[in-house]
Amino acid sequence: MGRGRVQLKRIENKINRQVTFSKRRTGLLKKAHEISVLCDAEVALIVFSTKGKLFEYATESCMEKILEQYERYSYAERQLNSTDQNSQGSWTLEHAKLKARMEVLQRNQRHYEGEDLDSLSLKELQNLERKLDSALKNIRSKKNQLMFESISELQKKDKALQDQNNQLAKKIKQREKEIAQQQQQQQEVQWEQPNDDINSSYVVPPPLVHLSSEGEYGEAEGTHQRQQQSNTTAMPQWMLSHLHG
Repeated sequence: MGRGRVQLKRIENKINRQVTFSKRRTGLLKKAHEISVLCDAEVALIVFSTKGKLFEYATESCMEKILEQYERYSYAERQLNSTDQNSQGSWTLEHAKLKARMEVLQRNQRHYEGEDLDSLSLKELQNLERKLDSALKNIRSKKNQLMFESISELQKKDKALQDQNNQLAKKIKQREKEIAQQQQQQQEVQWEQPNDDINSSYVVPPPLVHLSSEGEYGEAEGTHQRQQQSNTTAMPQWMLSHLHG
């Protein structure tokens, strides 16, 4: 005989009920993952145990986006189906939607801070770890980018200061060279000025004139003496000694 169909009803034994819940929950999460991978579907699964523990599964698009999409579509469908709903009901629905979203965000925030992790499964913890690693990578990348930009800016400023110092050093050297040239020119002028004074003060003395009271006779006598001196200087030494003897 084949196995008969099991009647679905509440399991009375508490231990068997807990074991069955754990097995069926694992199988349900596995099936949700399979349908999301095989059919490329966005799946969100939420399970609360009898003790109030939360078990959830979501695809890569994250639980918040799927819930927001569900709320948007369900709200639009309810709006179409209940056109005669009053404004008070719409505000109530909007309040419930925002409250549910706030609870999800607060729960995720606690998870990111490392709190209330007992209700998470191994796969959910792995997903949370991947998200935190991705966030850390983004933060470090942004930090490295800012540090690199800061270093580049400091290097540009350093190069500009070095160029400015080099220009100032060139100007100082050029100024020192000009001052040295000016001092050299002044020294040359100082050396040239005394020579000019000496040359200008040197005057050729006039020729000596033999003055005499007789006038012309004095001049003739002076001329005769000069001719005699010139003639004597032209004679040899032995004739001069003979004449003097």
